[in-house]
Amino acid sequence: MTETEQETVQAAPDLAALEQESEIAADYVEGLLDIADIDGDIDMDVEGDRAIVSVVDVRGSDLVGPNGEVLEALQELTRLAVHRRTGTRSRLMLDVGGFRERKRAELTKLGTKIAAEVKRTGRPRSLQPMTPFERKIIHDAVAAAGLHSESEGEEPNRYVVVMPV
Repeated sequence: MTETEQETVQAAPDLAALEQESEIAADYVEGLLDIADIDGDIDMDVEGDRAIVSVVDVRGSDLVGPNGEVLEALQELTRLAVHRRTGTRSRLMLDVGGFRERKRAELTKLGTKIAAEVKRTGRPRSLQPMTPFERKIIHDAVAAAGLHSESEGEEPNRYVVVMPV
């Protein structure tokens, strides 16, 4: 096997490990829902190199909170539960009621709009502080528009700056 082939094999996600992560996470989230007496179904998936667990058919926004703050906290707790069982750091993504998908669409639109503005004016543009999830979506949208962006600042006030070409 050539060195390039070995790198490709190493770079491929371990599907069995990701499925195990999603099962552990789903069990953990289901336990939290039971404790909180919240009805909801759980979907598990693997997308790229991360496990995704979604709570669907849930009413209300208590599990999301203002600007997704409760969801971020639940995701971190779920990642810790997975880490505790597997011994490896998890990049698991938790979604509740489609919040992240709606947020992804909204931020992709914003990133595309800001990129067009920066192309037009030739001046860099800073955005408000965002979570790592939100910044990644902006970076992807800006890159798709052919521009460069960087994250600056320290958590929790880290933000994206879109640069002209």
